[in-house]
Amino acid sequence: MVFLDFEKPLETLFEQLEKIKQVGEQGDLDVTPMIRELENKISTTRKEIYSNLSGWQKVQLSRHPERPYTLYYISQLCKKFIELHGDRHFGDDKAIVGGLGNIDGQTVMIIGHQKGTNTKMRQYRNFGMANPEGYRKAFRLMKLAEKFGFPVITLIDTPGAFPGLEAEERGQAEAIARNIYEMMVLKVPVICVVIGEGASGGAIGIGVGDRVLMLENTWYSVISPESCSSILWHSWEHKETAAEALKLTAENMFSFGLVDGIIKEPTGGAHTAPEEMAKILKKYLKKELADLSELTPETRIEQRIKKFSSMGKFEKISANKLEKIAIPENKS
Repeated sequence: MVFLDFEKPLETLFEQLEKIKQVGEQGDLDVTPMIRELENKISTTRKEIYSNLSGWQKVQLSRHPERPYTLYYISQLCKKFIELHGDRHFGDDKAIVGGLGNIDGQTVMIIGHQKGTNTKMRQYRNFGMANPEGYRKAFRLMKLAEKFGFPVITLIDTPGAFPGLEAEERGQAEAIARNIYEMMVLKVPVICVVIGEGASGGAIGIGVGDRVLMLENTWYSVISPESCSSILWHSWEHKETAAEALKLTAENMFSFGLVDGIIKEPTGGAHTAPEEMAKILKKYLKKELADLSELTPETRIEQRIKKFSSMGKFEKISANKLEKIAIPENKS
């Protein structure tokens, strides 16, 4: 098991538990009472730690190396899955996977970021940072789903779209913008779930839907805490302060009306009980799909546009008031 900085008390208890089990096996002793006592203590300690996590701690949890990714959820959600490749323009981006799946008899198009489960696979998947061809592949699959009337499910988990020169040369911004526009008017139900990191345009490129949900220990923001700290303080040392200031947790996003719901994770995070997490996610998806299927395409599109158009706050300033605003003199 991998323990994060704030989980050190748990790491100590697990080490003690492992030693007691070894003593019992080697000495043929009955250590059941001691094991039970330690397991209860682990459960209590875990609840205490996870009852009041900071924004930065949730960011750390969203990046946990043992956290389940898109392909794991697909394997648990779908009895059958056929992955589809390529954008029909440039190539097949491995950072975004997608294809047709069957969830208890219902065919859906599932699309999501995939980071990779080890160093070699993370490099292969470009750490979940998609190039333009990844977003164009996602768009192609969404239109295919619309053609045959299949609902679309997207699983978001990316530190951002790939910022390389070659990505910009192939139209990164245009690809993301096109997806935002097209997802807004898709005629089929669209459900988006943040399962890990939800950073900037890399997330919103497959994040426009009738329902946008977040797992409990995930984050969604225009910028990562490290990048924010680097811009404001020219150092990553203030990333924890930045995480709090950005208000990027699921609770913050829900209170702002930017997401439609929060999916509770098992105590300790999704990585501690991935099968249970997949069952919880499946339950939510089936419920939302059933609710959305009762609406007409026109109603879904109208509600989708209204929801995203009403996000944010602004104030109209009259011409007279604008003239009274002091404009500082240019002293250069």
